[in-house]
Amino acid sequence: MRMLASAALALAAFAASVPAQAQTYDPNFPVCLHVVGRINYYDCRFASIAQCNVSASGRAAQCEANPYYGGNAAAARKRTRVY
Repeated sequence: MRMLASAALALAAFAASVPAQAQTYDPNFPVCLHVVGRINYYDCRFASIAQCNVSASGRAAQCEANPYYGGNAAAARKRTRVY
């Protein structure tokens, strides 16, 4: 019984130590590349659709607008001082 309890505790500790998945969309860039394949993922680091299309060329991928793009509002929030 002790062996089963310590094995369960070790498994729980291991599961808690696995790193969390990063944020999918980067709010600093307006365009994302959606890659489809064995692993589907978004790569949001493009400044324009044309730039993204060059990276998507020849791959199972498409360029999409980033729904979480902050634009100038995000830059303005960073510069605002809070008193």
